[in-house]
Amino acid sequence: MDVEVQGAVTSPGLRRLREDGALALLFGLTLFAAAWLLFVVQPMIGKMMLPLLGGTPAVWNTCMLFFQAALLGGYAYAHLLTARLSRRKGMLVHGGLILLALASLPIAARSDEALTSGGAAHPAAWLLGQLSVTAGLPFFVVAATAPLLQRWFAGTGHPSARDPYFLYAASNLGSMLALLGYPFLVEPNLTLAAQSSGWAAGYGLLGLLVLGCGVAAARDARRAPPPPMEEAVDVRPRAKDWPAWVGLAFIPSSLLLGVTTFLTTDLAPFPLLWVVPLAIYLLTFILAFGSHTWLPHAWIVRLAAPSLVFLMVLLCLHANETGWVPVHLAVFFLAAMACHGELVRHRPRASRLTEFYLAMSLGGALGGLFNAIVAPLAFSWVAEYPLMLVVAATVAAGLAAGAGWRRPSLAELVLPVLLGVALLWLAPGLLDQLGLRSGRLGIILTYSLAGLIALGFWWRGRAVGLGLALAAMLLASQSDLNYEGVVRVQERNFFGVLRVADDATGEYRRLIHSGTLHGIQSLDPSRRDEPLSYYHRTGPFGQVFREWSASAAAGASRKVAAVGLGAGSLVSYATPEQDWTFFEIDPDVVRIAEDPALFTYLKDCRAGAWHVEIGDARLRLRRADDASFGLIVLDAFSSDAIPTHLLTREALAMERAKLAPGGLIAFHISNRFIDLAPVLGRLADDAGMAARVRADVHLAPGLMEQGKLGSIWLVMAADEASLGVLGRDPGWARPPSTAERVWTDDQSDIVRHLRLDLR
Repeated sequence: MDVEVQGAVTSPGLRRLREDGALALLFGLTLFAAAWLLFVVQPMIGKMMLPLLGGTPAVWNTCMLFFQAALLGGYAYAHLLTARLSRRKGMLVHGGLILLALASLPIAARSDEALTSGGAAHPAAWLLGQLSVTAGLPFFVVAATAPLLQRWFAGTGHPSARDPYFLYAASNLGSMLALLGYPFLVEPNLTLAAQSSGWAAGYGLLGLLVLGCGVAAARDARRAPPPPMEEAVDVRPRAKDWPAWVGLAFIPSSLLLGVTTFLTTDLAPFPLLWVVPLAIYLLTFILAFGSHTWLPHAWIVRLAAPSLVFLMVLLCLHANETGWVPVHLAVFFLAAMACHGELVRHRPRASRLTEFYLAMSLGGALGGLFNAIVAPLAFSWVAEYPLMLVVAATVAAGLAAGAGWRRPSLAELVLPVLLGVALLWLAPGLLDQLGLRSGRLGIILTYSLAGLIALGFWWRGRAVGLGLALAAMLLASQSDLNYEGVVRVQERNFFGVLRVADDATGEYRRLIHSGTLHGIQSLDPSRRDEPLSYYHRTGPFGQVFREWSASAAAGASRKVAAVGLGAGSLVSYATPEQDWTFFEIDPDVVRIAEDPALFTYLKDCRAGAWHVEIGDARLRLRRADDASFGLIVLDAFSSDAIPTHLLTREALAMERAKLAPGGLIAFHISNRFIDLAPVLGRLADDAGMAARVRADVHLAPGLMEQGKLGSIWLVMAADEASLGVLGRDPGWARPPSTAERVWTDDQSDIVRHLRLDLR
C-alpha cells in the first residue's frame, strides 16, 4: 500500500519530467532543423548564381551581407511579433507567413540574361537583388524561427524557461553541421534541382515542427504556469545594453569576413577555406551559449589580447606563408570567444530575449556591411582585417582589466605616437648603421620590440594604449611596400585586390590579382613583346598556337577568342591577318592592361583587329556567331575561384558550337589546389572530342630567370585529325577521364579534385 501511495505521489512528478524532456526535445529539434536549412540554403544559392561573378572572395562576403541583413530582418520581425501581439495572434501571423513563403519554393535562380549581364557594372547590387528575389522570403521566415521559438519556450512551465539561451547552442550546432555537410555530403551527391526540392521539403517539415512547438507551448502554459522570470544577468539600464550587444557582435562578424578574405587572398587561395572560419565562428556560439562551461571566460579574455598582439607582429612582418594559417584561425577563435562569452555574461532576462538577439543580429549585419561594402570602397588593400584585430585587442584588454580599467592618461596617448615615429623614421636609419636594413632580421627585431612595447600596455591594463600602439605598428608596416618590389598601382574592387609591381631586380613587371599572377612583362625594351610566364613560346601554349597557326594558314578561321585578359600577354602571338576578342569580367583589369604606362602588350598588338568585351565570358561568348573562332583560349582557372560554369557539359557544347571546323579549344589549368585534367577528360569523352594535356612544370635551369613559369594546358578538338601534331607528340598525353560524373550546370563536385597541399 505504501508503494502504491508512493507511486501515486511520484507519478505526476515523473510524468512532468517526461513532458519537460519531450518539450525541450521538440524545441531543440525544431531549432536544429531551422539552422540546418538556414545554412544549407546559402551555399546552394551561391552555387546557382555566384559563378557568374567570378567566384571572388567578395562574392561570399556580399552573400554574407545579404544573409546577415535578412537575419536582422527576421530577428526584428520576431521581436515586434512577441512585443506587440499575444502569443496566439503571433502564432497565427507567423503561420500565415510560413504558408506565404511556400509560393516561392522551390528556390531557383533567375536566368534573365539582361539582368545577369548587368552584374558586371554593379556586381554587389546585382547580387543582392538576385538573392532577394530567389530566396528572400523563405530565408526571412527561417531566420525568424530561432528567437521566436526561444521566446515561446520562455513562456512555458519548463524549468529552463527562465533562461532559454541554451537552445541557441542547439541552433548553432545545426548551422555548423549543415555548413560542413554541404561540400562533403550534399553537393557531391545531389543535383541543384534535387537540393532545391529537398530544401523545399525540409521547409515544409519545419513548418509542421513550428506548428507543433506553438501548440505545445500553449498547452504547457495552460497546464502549469511558467516559472518566475529570473532577473537580468546584466542589470544595467537598457540604453547601455544596446551599444555593448551590438559592438560585441560586430567585432567577431567583421573578423570572420576579414580573416576569410585575408586567408583566401594572401595566404592560401584554397577552395572551401572559407568554411573553416565560419565553422569556428559557429563553434564559439555553441561553446559560449551552451549549458556547460568548457573554457573559463576569464582565461579566454586574458589570452586574447597577447595572442592578437603576436598576430599583429606577423602581419607587420608580411609573414604570408601558408604555415601561419592555423595561427590566424586560433587567434580568431580566441577573439570570437572573448566577445561571445561577454555577450553571454550580459544576456538579459528572458522577457528581453528577442531584443537581445535583434541587437546581436544588428551587430553582425553591420560587420558584414563594413567588410563587404565599406572596406572595398575605402581601402586599396585588405585593411579591414588588421584594423579589426586592433579593435579586438583593445576590447579584449579592456575586458581583462575589468573594474581596473582607467581613463587613458596623457602618456598612454603620447607613447604610441612616439612608437610610430620611431618605426617610420628612427628604426630605418639605425638598421642602416647596423647593416641590417636589407635583411629580414632587422625588420623582425624592430617589430618584435614594438610588439613587446604594446604588450607592456596590456600588462598595465592600458587598453587604449595597447590599441594605439598596434595601430602605429600597422601604419608603419604599410608605409613601405617594397617587400614585393616597387608597387606601381594597388587598388581594390569587388573582384579583389589588383597590384602592379616591378620585381626587386627591376627586370620584370607583374600583374597580381588577389595573390594570383595574371601576367609578366619584361621591362627591357628589346623583350617587351615576348609572351612570358605561363604563355612562354617554349611552353605548351606556344606549341598550341604554332599548330593552330599552321591550320589557319591552310584556310581555317583566323579569329581567336580568349577568356581572361590579364596583362594582355597572349596578344604577343597575334599576326596582322588575325582577329582577337578578349572576354574579361573585371573592368579594372581591362583599364590596367590598356594603360601603356603599365603594360604595352595591347598597345603593341599586331593583330588586324582586337577588342575586349566586359562581362561574364559564357554569356558574352554565347552571342558570337556559330563556327566563328578558329582558336578559343580559356584562361580563367589558375586561381582558387574556379568558374565551374565554364567547365560543364552545357558550357562545352556552347564553346564547341562557336568553334570553326578544324579549330582548337585550349584550357589553361595550372592550379596549385585543383586538378582539372580528369574533369576535362571526362567532358571530352562525353562530347566525343579528342583531347590532350601537357604539364610543363619542370623547367630547365635559367628559364625562370628569363620569365618563364611552369604551366599545364589541355587542348580539345572535334577529332584526332584536328589536333594535328599535338595528337602525335609524346609530350601531350591523353587526359585521365576518371571523374565520377560529367560536370553539368546542375551538378559539379570540386571537392573530389582538390590537391590537399598547403605548402
